[in-house]
Amino acid sequence: MPEWFIWPYWLVPFIPVAIILDFFVGASATLIFVTAALGVIPTAALMGVATEELAAKSGPGLGGLLNVTFGNAPELIIALFALGAGLQEVVKASIVGAVLGNILLIMGIGMLAGGWKREKQTFNQTAVSSQALMLFLAVATLVLPAVFVLVHGGGLPHVEEEITDFGSDVNTISIVASAILLFTYAAGLLFSLRTHKSFFNPSGEEHGSPLGWSVRKAVGMLAFAGLAVGVMAHILVGSLEEVSVSLGLSEFFVGIIIVAIVGNAAESWVSILYATKNKMDLSVQIAIGSATQLALVVMPTLVIVSFFLGPNPMALVFNGYEMASLVIAVMAAYYVVQEGESNWFEGLQLLALYTVLGVVFYFA
Repeated sequence: MPEWFIWPYWLVPFIPVAIILDFFVGASATLIFVTAALGVIPTAALMGVATEELAAKSGPGLGGLLNVTFGNAPELIIALFALGAGLQEVVKASIVGAVLGNILLIMGIGMLAGGWKREKQTFNQTAVSSQALMLFLAVATLVLPAVFVLVHGGGLPHVEEEITDFGSDVNTISIVASAILLFTYAAGLLFSLRTHKSFFNPSGEEHGSPLGWSVRKAVGMLAFAGLAVGVMAHILVGSLEEVSVSLGLSEFFVGIIIVAIVGNAAESWVSILYATKNKMDLSVQIAIGSATQLALVVMPTLVIVSFFLGPNPMALVFNGYEMASLVIAVMAAYYVVQEGESNWFEGLQLLALYTVLGVVFYFA
């Protein structure tokens, strides 16, 4: 059995330990935070193995799609709990942070690690560019409601706010935009899995199956891993508020950096793993695909759910830091992937951009 498969599972005991400390012992928030963070790692590793088993039988496109579907479950679960508590601005920050984490942090580390000892790495330009274009159009749609608010003399939410009511007109725009984004994602599935399947599942491309799992077992393990990551992430976020106060961090920074990194643990492990094994089709499609699904599915779903959960509907109006970072990051990612090849220096530049954004968010 390969070493990369074994080592994360030494951390499996931290999963029940985190549950016991949180639900039965009532330990300190810092201790719960650390154990839950360590508990995320083996579940993310299991997700990577299950995805590779599926990809070996169905091709990188469908395998990547299944991974981002289960991999984004933590973000959705975390956001639903925060939404019910009325922390709408934290919800928006966590989703924006997850998008930034996928296209800058995860893809940056993957390109850096995978390309370090290689002159360049290549991937399917058509498949990745179509996803990147979908992400760009999604971000444009997410920004437009804020433009409407500004044109009509309103103001954007401040980073210290927890909830903002923008009125019925903005709520209507938000719900219509959400429905359009969901329809666009459904059309994207039709494009990638049916009408242009060959671009995302190239024939004749070999993918090894290291453990020989059946499709049923791989899907079951993938579902279990996604659920376990969600449980660990929920416990982690439950202790974040107290930890952030003790560390002097703002809720905005906690949401856009810490919560996003925790929720992205599964994609991080899987995407970087494939990049180091020179499987850049899977690596880049997971990073871009996850960010696209967050913008086209998770965020619109949360807007619709907010009409039934929480004190009032959540509008698609982001603060200035979130809007600027989304536009800059998506433009950078689109430029990097448009040629269908990457190198370690491009990955380093993505990481540099993410670091600068993190510094700005810290002082926001």
